[in-house]
Amino acid sequence: MTAAVGPGIFSLRRATKADLPRILALLADDQLGATREDAGDLAPYEQAFDAIDADPAHLLVVGELAGDVVATFQLSYLPGLSRKGSWRAQIEAVRVSEVLRGHGVGALMIQWAVEQARERGCSLVQLTTDKSRTAAHRFYERLGFVASHEGMKLTL
Repeated sequence: MTAAVGPGIFSLRRATKADLPRILALLADDQLGATREDAGDLAPYEQAFDAIDADPAHLLVVGELAGDVVATFQLSYLPGLSRKGSWRAQIEAVRVSEVLRGHGVGALMIQWAVEQARERGCSLVQLTTDKSRTAAHRFYERLGFVASHEGMKLTL
């Protein structure tokens, strides 16, 4: 997918291991990620990347502008028995470089992910967003997502 955005041509592609440092910088570039991520030790990230990359049910995507990685997200496909045995797509770790926010890049990424899910036969696309990210909530609602469930997590 390629599209013109304010500063130039934006494109999406499958991430490579060489993209990891930039992906980690994007993950760490907010109030929550700054305390969760540690790019000083790449080993656990490389192991996770290898697992994601090897599994056809998962896709790690980066967005580029002028050759620079400026956005990322993960798209996973989950089988389920509910909804008549339908598949669902899970969107995770959506990040857009601060300088590109407000230029439509996030909407392009989510719309692309939804289309991929539709092509794969999914009946539902889901995502989670931290309760403190109220701007993200408004963004996803503008794209048609509904806060229909209360998510819960248990840190191990």
